[in-house]
Amino acid sequence: MIHPFDDTTRRNIAGRCAAFTRQPEGEAAPALKRAAVAVALVAVGEGTDNTAVLLTLRAAGLRAHSSQWALPGGRCDPGETEVQAALRELHEELGLELTRGDVLGLLDDYPTRSGYLITPVVVWAATGGTISPNPEEVASVHRIALDSIGQADAFDFTAIPESTRRVIRFRHAGKFIHAPTAALIYQFREVLEGRATRVTELEQPVFAWK
Repeated sequence: MIHPFDDTTRRNIAGRCAAFTRQPEGEAAPALKRAAVAVALVAVGEGTDNTAVLLTLRAAGLRAHSSQWALPGGRCDPGETEVQAALRELHEELGLELTRGDVLGLLDDYPTRSGYLITPVVVWAATGGTISPNPEEVASVHRIALDSIGQADAFDFTAIPESTRRVIRFRHAGKFIHAPTAALIYQFREVLEGRATRVTELEQPVFAWK
């Protein structure tokens, strides 16, 4: 399905997010550090007005999860809500300055092996300014068209000996992107299709456990 980057698509996605009921927090949630990421929706560009989600490759010099694929985001500061954290991180990493009015909804919290509980915040980035990556945090920025994440073969699942849970993988540019990023994009794809698919039990590869 094609998703033009226009107000009709914005309203449709906001409606899908409003119809989605988030999963209640589990018992382990208080022990995890709160974090948030932005599922930031922009125009694909390059002569087309279709909608895309922003994906980053983290800078090689970062202390944690360097050179890994990620949605813009990070740890919540003390007293900061998940929405505030996602908007702040989007500005710090990519120079996009959005407001609470640009938020379309929230997806399920995802607990990571490294001790975080990530809240995905869906935002419509039509008026936030030009994308200007911070080189200390971001090596590159990629626009993933929504029609590409909707393809039947965009995601697959595999097994690892270290876990009984399925490892989710998202194919992009000839590479595999893993959870948590792959799990969050997958759930967003499912929400776009009107399905309340849960992803908290989808596994991360071992290299992302630390």
